[in-house]
Amino acid sequence: MGISASSHGEGVVEIVMDAPPVNALTVRGWFDLAGAVREAGRDMRTRVVVLRAEGRGFNAGVDIKEMQAGGDFTALVGANRGCYEAFAAVYECEVPVIAAVHGFCLGGGVGLAGNADIVVASDDAYFGLPEVERGALGAATHLARLVPQHLMRAMVYTCRNVTAAELHAYGSVLEVVPRERLRDAALEVAAQIAAKDPQVIRLAKESLNGIDPVDVRRSYRFEQGFTFELSLTGAGDRHRDAFVSDRAT
Repeated sequence: MGISASSHGEGVVEIVMDAPPVNALTVRGWFDLAGAVREAGRDMRTRVVVLRAEGRGFNAGVDIKEMQAGGDFTALVGANRGCYEAFAAVYECEVPVIAAVHGFCLGGGVGLAGNADIVVASDDAYFGLPEVERGALGAATHLARLVPQHLMRAMVYTCRNVTAAELHAYGSVLEVVPRERLRDAALEVAAQIAAKDPQVIRLAKESLNGIDPVDVRRSYRFEQGFTFELSLTGAGDRHRDAFVSDRAT
């Protein structure tokens, strides 16, 4: 369990998140994920990365129980830095990253999917940012890469979710397939990319990042500052404690 990486030949590397019960990653988990993605991208044999998950859903964000157990801001700082590194690793990966999303894709999951080059999703997948209800902010930077601006704002304020079918209509999800077909569908897209000239694909990735209108690293770091402010004023702990208490009952 945790983060694993395996090669499927022809330059396809599959990175899998498996952190029961809901793939809410610990501080170490986020850094492990960042390391796995960076290692894959730096390997010149890699032509494309598929990022997927086992279990009930793709990713439920940070492990709030870990964050609240320490009694200080150590885990909060660690989680923020870990998320920052993992999201950046996906965005900056030297080769295209395909996110294969099933079930829930929440909080940090949106950060990963939003920074991926391509998203393939199962028909049970849904996406959302529950941060406002957790006394935090962040990943609107990445949500804005998946949905139109006004919907992004409504999703942040109301914590509503959107389905994979809705994102497919916006063009931000490439394919929506039955759950049992998800991995195969992602690997099929990966094989199409892997068949191209790898030198050209690596430069294509670099060039596309270079023309992005928003610096995702700086934009996300700006958002994170408000999470620290909420924590310093007590609002963050109040909402996170309530979340942990609700899950315990």
